[in-house]
Amino acid sequence: MSERNTPSLLEITDVEVEYRSRGRGRVPAVVGVSLDVAAGQVVGLVGESGCGKSSLARVAVGLAAPSAGTVRLAGQPVTPLGWRRRPDTEIGLQMVFQNPYASLNPRRTIGAQLLDGVPATVTGAARRDRVPELLDRVGMPASAAERYPHQFSGGQRQRLAIARALAPQPRMIIADEPVTALDASSQAQVVNLLVGLVRDLDMGMLFISHDLALVHEIADVTAVMYLGRIVETAPTRELWRDPRHPYTRALIDAVPQIGPAPRLPATLAGEVPDPANAPAGCRFRPRCPHAFAPCGAEPPTVELGGRSAACWLTEPTTTPATAPAH
Repeated sequence: MSERNTPSLLEITDVEVEYRSRGRGRVPAVVGVSLDVAAGQVVGLVGESGCGKSSLARVAVGLAAPSAGTVRLAGQPVTPLGWRRRPDTEIGLQMVFQNPYASLNPRRTIGAQLLDGVPATVTGAARRDRVPELLDRVGMPASAAERYPHQFSGGQRQRLAIARALAPQPRMIIADEPVTALDASSQAQVVNLLVGLVRDLDMGMLFISHDLALVHEIADVTAVMYLGRIVETAPTRELWRDPRHPYTRALIDAVPQIGPAPRLPATLAGEVPDPANAPAGCRFRPRCPHAFAPCGAEPPTVELGGRSAACWLTEPTTTPATAPAH
């Protein structure tokens, strides 16, 4: 779902991801998820740990094949990578991982790794100039090209990982918990960098995080995921002003409020269930304070004029919602 009337750049349609475990049998990690991201747009995907966000990210970027459903970039199917090099038509889809040290080769210089991502069509002086250009884009000195990943701080390594993702001149970036391992100062710098790149380069970005407050600050649209399903999607400000799903409400209530009337966070009772033994009907039902008899059946996804929610308590409305400025 997009907040703007522009064509979707990344289209995730009815995607399912299932793992096989010797002890637990089939484990459905993602169940029928659909999500769109447009150029120049940040879509936030939020939910507790274990809800399937990273599984969806791996399928969205082509690191794994979906059990069902499709992923398209600019209208063309995304090919799961396997052991082959990504097709030239798909290098416009890149990923920024949670752990920047693990995503960079410790035995190769930063410059060599950045050059790996520069398209083969860029040659000669233009190719040599590309490395300092990428480093400058992420706020790193040209001298970083001759150094190794272990010689940088966590925040600097994540900047370098972003530079590596930018090398092929991508149209879409999947950022999977890109600041979780960083300190607060580095988090702010990396987030500002990513959002600035989306706006400056007119890329799309799917920003995955368990931190709803962070997503609130940067995302145009927010999708809330619970136990493998999207339970609510809406323009971010509308979602915060008027959440329609009890799980979304619980996540917002868990964020500390600082201001004239400060509020301590409310704790959401219970834990995310084992996806191998997901509750029947509404998956949030065992933890929901509003659960009633119809919740024993799977709720429909109700369209609400530019937003949607999957809850038996949600009623269609034609009244447009607005939200205060951040």
